Amino acid sequence: MKSYLAAAIQMTSLPNLEKNLVQAEELIDLAVRQGAELVTLPENFSFLGREAEKIAQAEAIAQQSEKFLKTMAQRFQVTILGGGFPVPVDTDKVYNTALLIDPSGKELARYKKVHLFDVNLPDGNTYRESSTVMAGTELPTVYSSEPLGNLGLSVCYDVRFPELYRHLAYKGADILFVPAAFTAYTGKDHWQVLLQARAIENTCYVIAPAQTGQHYSLRQSHGHAMIIDPWGAIIADAGEKTGVAIAEINPVRLEQVRRQMPSLEHRVFI
Repeated sequence: MKSYLAAAIQMTSLPNLEKNLVQAEELIDLAVRQGAELVTLPENFSFLGREAEKIAQAEAIAQQSEKFLKTMAQRFQVTILGGGFPVPVDTDKVYNTALLIDPSGKELARYKKVHLFDVNLPDGNTYRESSTVMAGTELPTVYSSEPLGNLGLSVCYDVRFPELYRHLAYKGADILFVPAAFTAYTGKDHWQVLLQARAIENTCYVIAPAQTGQHYSLRQSHGHAMIIDPWGAIIADAGEKTGVAIAEINPVRLEQVRRQMPSLEHRVFI
């Protein structure tokens, strides 16, 4: 593993596949021009609309999202995480799928989101992800990359389930991906603290690309795409506007924190 720059992209995705992919390409280009070798896109990067619209367009969204990720990785010669897009299971359900692609356009890892966001929030919004999404049944993988480190996948709501990240740490993860479309209501209280907790307890870098702003109707995301170091320090924050959070992933820092705070070695229950 070497030192390199990673980017957590922040988007305001809409119920419009073509516009979203144009926005994503512009932000990938911005990240690469700033030196990023690992670029991460948020959950729902290619489409964020009503559930019925998503299901109706799921086949096209899945095909174009995968093609887009492979094309961008090859064009810019970077590793890209597509943080979540619908892949059809049958006629009325999809998997919320994260995809990791290398600079040659090869698929490195695929993860189907396990924890689904079925919540009634005090602000009056109700979310039923399970109405259109089928939960994955397998723990996320850790992909071992010689230049980039050991990369652990997750998606959004997973961040509330620390046992998933402990599994990734047990499998040797150095970097935890948390691509998200965190709601504005929950994000203001929980987003940052949950990300910092996952970084601290697993002594890992956390890279969390995010959605921000108004997508449609009452759907609004919190923003604050972040990169957090293994000590829990926020080393990049995109704020509330679309853009890119960029920071160095440094193996020396990783080793230093793990030496100073060897909590992974002190685990009693696995």
